[in-house]
Amino acid sequence: MTIFSSSKQKSLTWNITLVLMASLFIALSAQINIPIPFSPVPVTAQTLAILLTGAFLGSRLGSYAVALYLFQGFMGLPVFAGGKSGLPALLGPTGGYLLGFVLAAYLVGWFMEHGWNKGIPNTIAALVLGNLAIYLIGLPWLALYIGAEAALPMGFAPFIIGDLVKIILVAGVLTVEYRSS
Repeated sequence: MTIFSSSKQKSLTWNITLVLMASLFIALSAQINIPIPFSPVPVTAQTLAILLTGAFLGSRLGSYAVALYLFQGFMGLPVFAGGKSGLPALLGPTGGYLLGFVLAAYLVGWFMEHGWNKGIPNTIAALVLGNLAIYLIGLPWLALYIGAEAALPMGFAPFIIGDLVKIILVAGVLTVEYRSS
């Protein structure tokens, strides 16, 4: 069960509002970005937003929110990191990470719906698995642009510490939120 779920079915208007607000949260988090000189992949706050979105909205609404975010970027809104948008951004070196966001939000939401929000170790495991889903799609995609031998040092290694910090932050937020709900 996710934080925004209840025994009663939420209204369509409420669900649409949650999905829209989460997509905007993801878009804002993308603007917090630090380019890495040796990599086409910047450090962003997006993964933090993706993990929170999945955890708070659940698998279905969380993945819808990410899909809406991707659609906004596809339609030309400057929502991707650095204000990028359009098909070139979706098909470029970071496109796999963007697509991986959908899977990550879905997985984290699914884990939360199935009780992985009970206890910090389970919550952290769910968040780590969600984060790894981003790399599962992002790294092979990036390898198409920069070569397989460069994908790990350019598309994974520089992000490990930041990802761990984001996971700990999200786990902290979720632990506090789930205890109070």
